[in-house]
Amino acid sequence: MSVPNEGDLVLLVSPDRKRYLIRLKHGEQWFSHKGSIAHDDLIGQPLGRTLHTQHNTAYLALEPSTNDLIQELPRSSQIIYGKDAAQIVLRLSLYPGRTVVEAGTGSGGLTFILARTVMPTGRVYSYETRPDSFEVARQNLADLGLLPYITLYNEDITGGFHELDVDALFLDVREPWVFLDHAWMTLKGSGFFGALVPTTNQVSALLEGLEGRPFGDLSVEEVLVRPYKPVPARLRPEDRMIAHSAFLVFARKIAAGDESLGWMPEKKRRAYLGKLAMAKREAERAAAENEEE
Repeated sequence: MSVPNEGDLVLLVSPDRKRYLIRLKHGEQWFSHKGSIAHDDLIGQPLGRTLHTQHNTAYLALEPSTNDLIQELPRSSQIIYGKDAAQIVLRLSLYPGRTVVEAGTGSGGLTFILARTVMPTGRVYSYETRPDSFEVARQNLADLGLLPYITLYNEDITGGFHELDVDALFLDVREPWVFLDHAWMTLKGSGFFGALVPTTNQVSALLEGLEGRPFGDLSVEEVLVRPYKPVPARLRPEDRMIAHSAFLVFARKIAAGDESLGWMPEKKRRAYLGKLAMAKREAERAAAENEEE
């Protein structure tokens, strides 16, 4: 979108880097305490240029990024940060044409990113239990024009998912280990599983659940992004950053009874025995040194 039309979203950036998202409508004005800008001055005009209010305050008009849109979504719950969402898309191997199941929808932030990734030929199936969050997400996704690529369910997933043989599945629920059997049934062979949890004890419980079922290629990640002040003469980190947001756990669906399911426990056992042997050698060496003294 180099030239916005009525109904499009446009980002205004002030000299102090504050950002404002507006939806354009003929005849309307965008107001701030530093003046106003007419929507008609943006509609049909190229982006990437500066406009001024009647008080001569400058604003740069830009096409909003996916990250800008996520940050400005009305929300009834905490959204998944862009740093985590980008890694989720990468690790679930999503691209146009793929099918992905998500639970829960929340305010629709991750749903929006998933849909933008798999459209126009793919589809997102998203489940949300809370009616209030479901309505917020439905309205957000409708405003962004993405509902044609999404099937929303205001349902509890205790009874399982409607879909089968999907490419990927992601759980953003309090106890994801409770739904691993449903996840395995829904995924295609070698399908991609992912989950987000905020605490280490939840990670442990999820890993135990995954290791007790036909899942393999397990990994646990935490994504940290450290922004820097974009000033060439004084390049330094920003004073604030998003530190821990959540842990990401990923796995793959493995055929039931496959021999690879026994690899990881055996590998762990060998590693444990190796650590014991190393500790024993270190203890013997320390004892010998003490005797010499």
